[in-house]
Amino acid sequence: MNKPLRMDAPLTSCGVAVMAKASSPGRTKTRLVPPLSFEEAAAFNTAFLQDMSANILAASKRMNISGYMAFGPPESVAFFKTILPPDIGLIESWLPNFGDCLFGTIAQLLALGHEAAVVLNSDSPTLPTSLLVNAASLLARPGDRAVIGPSIDGGYYLLGLKTAHQRLFEGIDWSTERVARQTLEAAREIGLPVHVLPAWYDVDERDALKQLHAELCAGQPFAPDLQSHAAPRTAELLRALLCNTDLATRLDIQAHCMEKVGD
Repeated sequence: MNKPLRMDAPLTSCGVAVMAKASSPGRTKTRLVPPLSFEEAAAFNTAFLQDMSANILAASKRMNISGYMAFGPPESVAFFKTILPPDIGLIESWLPNFGDCLFGTIAQLLALGHEAAVVLNSDSPTLPTSLLVNAASLLARPGDRAVIGPSIDGGYYLLGLKTAHQRLFEGIDWSTERVARQTLEAAREIGLPVHVLPAWYDVDERDALKQLHAELCAGQPFAPDLQSHAAPRTAELLRALLCNTDLATRLDIQAHCMEKVGD
């Protein structure tokens, strides 16, 4: 059930959608295998989606934000309804080309009546809530513009628009280190102003899992000047695997399975 739009709201309505795939061992987060098993990777996918939903809802307390999952495959509606809070809406987005999925999601959010639309990755569970708030705030300003949150691997964790500019999704080498650069080049080509947010990381390979452990379990923030989202579901799963399996050995880290995650 979507949060109703307030007609008297002083701030621009911003729809934020996570690009989400239903958890399925062997089909979800497979770049994390190894060091994870297929079952563990699918479990992390579920935890990530739950924490990112909570993050969007936290941001909605500070800005006029509505949260969604742009999901697939189409027959997975029941999965998302089971794991997500009712305030997160569902938008089907299941096309062969990832750029088409992103563009289609942006277009659907704007068609729902939001004056700004943000697409968000599904593997940054500790993304600071302040960055979501900043994106919505920047998009609330007058004039057409874009907001991009670059990932440290060359992609982006967030892209926000006020108009569905299809050019930003054409000719992009998806899943490469060129994605953010090519998107910025496309924006310059059409004369679209872009605000660049601080970089963050995606949990999509072994070193990123070690960074996640350092951040959630060892008290080592990724960016000391930003307050990470606590990601409680992810932290709980990570601690359980560290305590009950050989995950620490697989990651070549010292387990901090009993340490409490801070707020």
